Amino acid sequence: MKKYILGNTEPTKQRRWVRWLLELAVFAVIIFGLRAWQHRGMLDGDAPDFERIATNGTSIHLQAYRGKPVLLHFWADWCPMCAMEQGAISAIAKDHAVITVAFPPDGEEDIPHYMARKQITDWVTIVDADGKLAQQYGVHGVPANYIIDKNGKISFSEVGISSGWGLRIRLWLAELLA
Repeated sequence: MKKYILGNTEPTKQRRWVRWLLELAVFAVIIFGLRAWQHRGMLDGDAPDFERIATNGTSIHLQAYRGKPVLLHFWADWCPMCAMEQGAISAIAKDHAVITVAFPPDGEEDIPHYMARKQITDWVTIVDADGKLAQQYGVHGVPANYIIDKNGKISFSEVGISSGWGLRIRLWLAELLA
């Protein structure tokens, strides 16, 4: 057993645990605060319907996707986190309905060139040149994802990088809970 001299500041094990728990709580508050700030203004409830022309020339109408969950993915070619998600989004697009919405840096023609260069062939992509679709959904940063259930209601929304498994689980839950 250690003897402590008056004025010795060596923490006890209990004090260390309390300090670690307090630091963890502060860290959690900061993380959750940042996440809440990122999600500010993101839409919930009914997903606004839209009809736009995709990069492949087809007309995309959100209402046509009713009856199955859909992933609505906002991205930009200048976004490094969006580039990290591309493989996951492509894999999900093989099994689920996915609509991607791209923000062009200089003009609509840049997105198809970027997709061809990156060999992204399985995405249904809308170019949101005027930013109105992003504004309609309350998107302030990319990547941003919305999971819309089979009834057209937003089940989940996320800003920032998401894992492929996380998106698949949310799509599955949207189908199960709708």
